[in-house]
Amino acid sequence: MNEETIFALSSGHGKSGVAVIRISGNNLKYIFSKFINKKIFIPRHAYFTNLKDSSNYLIDQVICIYFEAPNSFTGEDIIEIHSHGAQAVIEKIFEHLQTLNMRMATPGEFSKKAFYNNKMDLADIDGLAALLDAQTDKQRQSALKSMIGMDSKQYDLWRNQMIEISAYAAAILDYSEDELPQNINEKIKKKTEFLYKEIKDTISRYTAIRAIRNGFNIALVGETNVGKSSLFNAILGANRAIVSDIPGTTRDVVSAAIDINGYLVNLSDTAGLRKTANKIERIGIQRTKTEIENADLILRVLDGSKETKIPSLLNNELLIINKSDITQGKQIPQAIYVSAKTGKGMDKLIMLIKEKIATLTAGTESSVAINARTRVLLTETLQELKSALDTSDDNYDIFAEHVHRAADNIGKILGTITASEVMDATFSQLCLGK
Repeated sequence: MNEETIFALSSGHGKSGVAVIRISGNNLKYIFSKFINKKIFIPRHAYFTNLKDSSNYLIDQVICIYFEAPNSFTGEDIIEIHSHGAQAVIEKIFEHLQTLNMRMATPGEFSKKAFYNNKMDLADIDGLAALLDAQTDKQRQSALKSMIGMDSKQYDLWRNQMIEISAYAAAILDYSEDELPQNINEKIKKKTEFLYKEIKDTISRYTAIRAIRNGFNIALVGETNVGKSSLFNAILGANRAIVSDIPGTTRDVVSAAIDINGYLVNLSDTAGLRKTANKIERIGIQRTKTEIENADLILRVLDGSKETKIPSLLNNELLIINKSDITQGKQIPQAIYVSAKTGKGMDKLIMLIKEKIATLTAGTESSVAINARTRVLLTETLQELKSALDTSDDNYDIFAEHVHRAADNIGKILGTITASEVMDATFSQLCLGK
């Protein structure tokens, strides 16, 4: 890792009362001393000072804090400057820092320094990235658990167990039976089987964890003019979609985010499904089909004012009969009757959506948070463990090699064994100042 001194705005962009500028590098005591005009100071104490440029002109009145290595976010010396949040002030401070042989940090560079200085591993950094993107309380909880190292502990445990299994498997070839623990061959296979099951269960929760981190995708689908847009607006509590009696009004996907019980929900109003010669409407219908494929939950909407054939439903579908205030014909037992116009039945619909989310997320609190990168590596880990278990009883050298490769994959998740492109992709998801 390079030893350049870097800086960045760590607070949000735009006009604000206070801006936080973070500097990281080696041996920043002298610079901090110049900032506050004091030779003796205490780390982690706030100092109010007049920050001046190299010509002794006042830039701003600021608060400066010094974090001494290794007790800082990056493991290097860090200086935080808390200035007024005006853009002109921030730019002038940046100009001054550049005259002091510092440069602007790239996205994720502070975290990269923390990684190289063993302050964080890649699993922690994945959690930090998720925390910075968190919009709801459940997202915050999930990301925070990863960021403070709970996921890393589980990965470390798996990796250490795999290393131990691999070592014992190799030892079976080199040592006599009386020099090894009793029934060691059976024990290492049972341990491998347990790891295989545990990791397989973890991968099976990927969809639920993805939904917590990125939001639950709920799509309103159905034929034209069944009231999908009215229902969409009723769930949101706002008029986002155009409502009209003319069939085919919605020709593109209209999406909005809503917080339900602390979970982020991506709600989509889709184009009505029907045969049409209109080119634009056909594009909208194709996009509806894409939304259906990506949906965690589908609300299949029917028009209650008409006699309608009951469709066969998928496992992730709820049947919604809209316009219940003017419903015709017999009641359908498995359907939820609502009126987007009067609001009748909406409480029951929201309650059922909450229940579906609760069912989907059951058991995720104690599971590691998987993203696209870690899912690939865990899947490869699972394949290696399966290959180990499939080896014949006397091929312990092959068994050991497969388990060792599985351990290496876990190492890649943590960054103890990593390719540069994997690391670059991980850090690039972070913002400046992180």
